[in-house]
Amino acid sequence: MATVIEVSREKFEELVAEALDTIPPELTKVMDNVVVVVVDDPPEPDLLGLYTGIPLTERDGWYAGVLPDRIEIYRHPICAICDTEDDVVEEVQITVVHEIAHHFGISDERLHELGW
Repeated sequence: MATVIEVSREKFEELVAEALDTIPPELTKVMDNVVVVVVDDPPEPDLLGLYTGIPLTERDGWYAGVLPDRIEIYRHPICAICDTEDDVVEEVQITVVHEIAHHFGISDERLHELGW
């Protein structure tokens, strides 16, 4: 039986912050009206992260006065699929990049084509 890696919420939030710090500045400066949060459990099984909002590629002149897009990174499922804390660090990085890509309008299909 595999042991679930325990990572405190505080440590996990630090890992998410560190992953965000690796995003190139030329991308972070064009990210707009988006918040990234850590959530313990997803709304449905097997989700590691979720982007909810209107991708940058779909915004037009009508886009104003809306609540921020939301990127949720799910702590428990990520910890559950990892064997070591290093695996957690890597999976957080992958999940953060994946969800930010959705903010930029990149689909799951395209991400998979690119190796994500």
